[in-house]
Amino acid sequence: MTHFKKRSLVRSFPGLLAWICTIAAVVHPLLAQNDDKILRVFIFAGQSNMVGSDSKVKDIERFPPFAGLDKPQPDVRFSYSIGRENKTQSDGWVDLQPVNNVVGPELSFARRITRNIRAPIAIIKCAAGGTHLGGDWNPDEPRGFKMYPLALEWVRSALKDLDRRKIPYRIEGFMWHQGENDMFEKDYMPNYGKNLANFLASWRRDLGTPDLRFYIGELCTKTIWGMDLRPRMYAISLGQKQVTEADPLADYIPTSHVGVEIGGGVGLHYHYGTLGQLEHGENYADAYLRNIGKEKKTARPLPDWPYAAKSKVRLFVLAGHRNMEGERAFIQELAALPGKSKFSEDNPRIAYKYSIGGGYKVSDGWEPLGPAGFYDTFGPELSFGARLSTQLSENIAIAKFTHSGTQIIDWTPEGSMAKSRNIFPNFMAFIRDSIRELTEKGHEVELAGVFYHLGENDMSFHPFRERAASQLASLVTGSRRDLALPGLRWFVSQQPPTDDPQVNDIDVTAAIEKLAATDDDLIHIKAFNLPSQEEKLVITTPGIVALGEVIAAGYLEHQ
Repeated sequence: MTHFKKRSLVRSFPGLLAWICTIAAVVHPLLAQNDDKILRVFIFAGQSNMVGSDSKVKDIERFPPFAGLDKPQPDVRFSYSIGRENKTQSDGWVDLQPVNNVVGPELSFARRITRNIRAPIAIIKCAAGGTHLGGDWNPDEPRGFKMYPLALEWVRSALKDLDRRKIPYRIEGFMWHQGENDMFEKDYMPNYGKNLANFLASWRRDLGTPDLRFYIGELCTKTIWGMDLRPRMYAISLGQKQVTEADPLADYIPTSHVGVEIGGGVGLHYHYGTLGQLEHGENYADAYLRNIGKEKKTARPLPDWPYAAKSKVRLFVLAGHRNMEGERAFIQELAALPGKSKFSEDNPRIAYKYSIGGGYKVSDGWEPLGPAGFYDTFGPELSFGARLSTQLSENIAIAKFTHSGTQIIDWTPEGSMAKSRNIFPNFMAFIRDSIRELTEKGHEVELAGVFYHLGENDMSFHPFRERAASQLASLVTGSRRDLALPGLRWFVSQQPPTDDPQVNDIDVTAAIEKLAATDDDLIHIKAFNLPSQEEKLVITTPGIVALGEVIAAGYLEHQ
């Protein structure tokens, strides 16, 4: 440790002071977390996906985990300025509540926070759709709607009112979601990281808060822009990560796994919508609680290892996107399905491991099969495992790997230029690790197959639907090569593809059928008779339960 000599620190007092300030900036929030009387103020800012565009308060009741968030939260102070030309602004501090029938992430954020800390909280929100970091939010040369000076004045005014009331407070965090509009400006896009770093530094300077922590929300890759503008989205993500990796007080918050509004036509959309906004807010809350040491994890250990020593285990690997993840299947709705309420309970006879949301949530080793999705969701693995356990006498284990913010191209060995979304290596490592872990426990492992639910979004975007079969073939071939299993069986389930004139000229079902006809170890499962969907693309609770049973039946038929 010769590089920490005392004389070098003493001779560089400014450096020592800077070092002390840096340490203090990191430690201060942790030291202050037990102060339950100071009002904790959070700032929410950005463009349309921070506003809550295309969300509807009345839709909250459709999503059981978020019931009640249509009502005011009187224990949370709220100050807001929302919009561009015609701004909606609060008259001072009000109770936190939806504004203009719109659902913003602050609603679920506040509830999650107040349920986990004793201190009072307040939220200041300033957001406007279609605004640029390079222009509108530019601290040095604000242009267009000049959001930076407007937001700064709004925040200062709200804080001044707290001072006037002699309410002690501290600014606890700044939640930022923005970047889509910078994709379309040739100077803004490549300089997003530089502009973002300046943005953070300016807020800290102008508010006199050098230790202010920022939470930078990822641009959602599940949207239509995540598909047809993937090089631009990737460029913005590089800028965001450049800042969050260099700044110890800035966190990158994944959001590509959250729900996205279903649009007209092919169903793809630009905004999170109601469900996505509610989940978006919980992402920020979880990150904040983690930073202050208040994160709550639900332990789901296997009480006993379910398989006899040296016995054989069949391993089933489930994989896919939105519906394999279970975006809109909620455990609270299982009780209404005859005979299915048992799925809400863990099954310790089946070992289960998972990596979902592109690694947003990962199991703690092997857990009992049960509802383990984020936001109280579950996938087809529950009914899949239940059906197999009634038909097979052998030991079965299930490993699930999903990322609903990807498209099929991201699963291929070739991937795309958006390298951060290339998940083939992680998927292969996940399978190898699952086999190794079971082997190390003394079991002979039979990889029964990969059960992949075809990408829903890919079916709705013409170029992706056109390449779906060829990219699936690349994934299948690559997995067999990488795992050295030339006979690895793939069970590819397909829900009814999007029915719309924009894409109906591509018979993707016939293309998958043709692929399966040339490969004896690729079984095409047509899940075309699922319970009716509320909207395009996404399958709700009854359909997800049925999907698991259909996939299991497909396997049993081809044993």
